[in-house]
Amino acid sequence: MLSEADHKRISDAIEAAEAKTSGEIFCVLTHDVSRYREVPLAWGVIAAFVVPPLLVLSGLHRLAMADIFSSWTDESVRAVEGLILRFLSAYTLVQAGAFLAVALVVSLPAVRRVLTPGVLKQHRVRQVARHHFSAAGARLSHAEPHVLIFASLADRKVELVAHQAIHRAVGEGPWNEAVAAVAAGMKAGRPADGFVRAVEVCGAALAAHFPPDGPAKNQLPNRLVET
Repeated sequence: MLSEADHKRISDAIEAAEAKTSGEIFCVLTHDVSRYREVPLAWGVIAAFVVPPLLVLSGLHRLAMADIFSSWTDESVRAVEGLILRFLSAYTLVQAGAFLAVALVVSLPAVRRVLTPGVLKQHRVRQVARHHFSAAGARLSHAEPHVLIFASLADRKVELVAHQAIHRAVGEGPWNEAVAAVAAGMKAGRPADGFVRAVEVCGAALAAHFPPDGPAKNQLPNRLVET
């Protein structure tokens, strides 16, 4: 997803930032975090419940004008029974057809991405980011501050996860700026620029609150991880 030159720019930015702080910064870029298999099914169900009633409503005026309701004879009763049977059969077929048609269309990757709710995308990105953060944090002691900048290219979502001590000291301002920088970079087709800017913002915040306390330990890789 990134060229070697882009990787080097990001690595150099992380190295420069970590030289001024005891904290660590690491970056992860993934193409996507989920296939969202439930989305086509959800839209299919919505279509199955919405389309048939709309068709029924559009045809009610015909039922209102039907002669079979003008007098009740045996023939009219049989006509009503036949009408109900045909209606139920048609309703079931339309419902099944609407479900299958919409589910198949939404299962196309490009359509599925557009119709996946942003809230669901952000939730999945947050889950995966926290997994990476926990895995990387296993290498560090609880007292060592560290920040993860995580982005999903296809989802166009960014998540920044930081050590609790960092959150308490720094607040939300720098993190929001860093997230906005990566998001803007992805939108412009230059994700590396966004990561470099985000690393600079995070590095400045860490340097202000967590100055160096000795030689850099560098226990987390400076190279951005692509998954």
